[in-house]
Amino acid sequence: MSELIPAGDPEAINTACQVLSVGLPVGLPTDAAYVLAVDPFVAGASDRLFAVLRRPRSLDLPVLVATVFQAESLTTSLPEAAQRLMRRCWPGPLTLVLPRHPDLAADLGDDDLTVGVRMPGNSTARDLCARCGPVAVATAASAPGESPLQTASEVAEAFGDSVPVVLDNGRCEGQSSTVVDATGTDPHLIREGRLPWVDVLEAIKG
Repeated sequence: MSELIPAGDPEAINTACQVLSVGLPVGLPTDAAYVLAVDPFVAGASDRLFAVLRRPRSLDLPVLVATVFQAESLTTSLPEAAQRLMRRCWPGPLTLVLPRHPDLAADLGDDDLTVGVRMPGNSTARDLCARCGPVAVATAASAPGESPLQTASEVAEAFGDSVPVVLDNGRCEGQSSTVVDATGTDPHLIREGRLPWVDVLEAIKG
């Protein structure tokens, strides 16, 4: 069974980082639901996450970051529109699809041209990234196509020993992040979520 650790525990982040460092997934609260996170720079970690969630590698893993600097380290270039969106909409429910750095060693799935990046509003998720570096994530669900899990205990029950640690930040619920393709000079909407598209357009205009 997964160990539930209150997010406010002083050792919570350290414990989660230790689990990530050996290639195992951690249950993590975000703005809308719990996710499973791995360190994509550890060999085999992402494959383990794909297997646990029964998720095909064609569905690439997005990355959570704590800072814009971490996001920049994943990309080959940042169009001006993407920089504006980072400054004005992060942290928050906005995932930006960006040009992936060709030398990026992270295993995120089959796509080696782009990377989806988000700085979450949830402070526990940001604290983890600040300590451990960017993490690859996927929404925690009991089975493909089922609703996202909203409590740490649901994650523990669904995945048991496959996820050694879950950081418990209470119930997480809400609309998913808005996803925007920001690989070029003219960003376009992939999926509208909690952040309205009209607000994204306003942020781009400045």
